[in-house]
Amino acid sequence: MKKISVVIPCYNEAENVDPICFAVINVLDEALPEYDYEVLFIDNCSTDGTRDILERLCKENRKVKAIFNVTNFGQFNSPFYAMCQATGDCVICMCCDFQDPVELIPTFVHKWEQGHKIVSGIKTSSKENQFIYLLRTIYYKLIKNMSTTQMIEHFTGFGLYDKTFIAILRQLDDPIPFIRGIVAEYGQGFNRVEIEYEQARRRAGKTHNNFYSLYDAAMLSFTSYTKVGLRLATFVGFIASAISLCIALFYMMYKLTHWYTFQAGNAPMIMGIFFLGSVQLFFIGLLGEYILNINTRVIHRPLVVEEKRLNFDVEETQ
Repeated sequence: MKKISVVIPCYNEAENVDPICFAVINVLDEALPEYDYEVLFIDNCSTDGTRDILERLCKENRKVKAIFNVTNFGQFNSPFYAMCQATGDCVICMCCDFQDPVELIPTFVHKWEQGHKIVSGIKTSSKENQFIYLLRTIYYKLIKNMSTTQMIEHFTGFGLYDKTFIAILRQLDDPIPFIRGIVAEYGQGFNRVEIEYEQARRRAGKTHNNFYSLYDAAMLSFTSYTKVGLRLATFVGFIASAISLCIALFYMMYKLTHWYTFQAGNAPMIMGIFFLGSVQLFFIGLLGEYILNINTRVIHRPLVVEEKRLNFDVEETQ
């Protein structure tokens, strides 16, 4: 009997873990009774009672498993680590807040049985904030055009992954894995297929995405999968220097030939200093993002550090 692993990362989702667990198990029992399954939660050090609920769910059903992290390891490391700990023939990764539709699980599995080793859920629209959705669209277009890897628009990681692809993930030695980029980079070799869906509103609780987390995701993809920032710094620096030199020569010649009427004052010099200063500061910050990415990889901390795990048998421990 084939086994399906459903991975659900969570952080302060006390209002959602119980309903999402029930909904997933209900779909698996009713629509896919011929499959064995496990539902694996990985908790990023919740403080709202989520862990108490997970412990109860694990006691009630041995097929529900949980990993408790010692601290919050972020929105990328935690689900990636859990996917690598799953023991199924395929792994489905989805959010805990019901924005990833549970009813798509049978569709994913049917596509998998047809030979598609990666099935990606693609958002075609969203019932959430439309301004944020527009910003995401712009971001996806930019990163797709700037990257040598054909990035997938409106793909959050929600989808199904065959155990052969999971084996590849386990071999990657990356302390800050970006699953969206990894799927885009290697997915075509696994006969990847896309399933479109409309993103629902969050069922309950507050989103943990803010400007910083969105910026962090954007910078991780930008510094991991593009060279354009470094090239842009070189080109813009060269062009700005050339323009500044031309302006300086122009004003010098003009002053020499019109010394008796020249009254430009300090305004052009001040404008030039501010312009060059702003360009330099922007690209120093951009280069800093690349250096931060390199530094994180060089330090090479573990993906996560576990506090404990529930319902994992010894022979299943990775």
